[in-house]
Amino acid sequence: MSKQLLRCGTSIGANTRESKNAQSRMDFLNKLNIALKEADETEYWLDLLHETRYLNDIAYNSLNSDCAEIIKILTSIIRRLKEDKLSTVNCQLSTKLDGNS
Repeated sequence: MSKQLLRCGTSIGANTRESKNAQSRMDFLNKLNIALKEADETEYWLDLLHETRYLNDIAYNSLNSDCAEIIKILTSIIRRLKEDKLSTVNCQLSTKLDGNS
């Protein structure tokens, strides 16, 4: 279990870091989505390690709080990127319908 936690926990940072060199906006979004999935998996393993008493309450609460914060940050960034993309598409469509393209 701890190896799984290490794998997915470190993958969050690796995918976030890799997103800095994304080839496109969609690539950037995809890498952040992968990081979010890994953060969610990390939360699962933390819960499991706590329930089986491999993590005490103090360690669990600290790690789980950090993980939840990372999930909130990634979710916010992803949501904003998707909203911005939708706004851009709607603006382009509106411009084309108005005959201004």
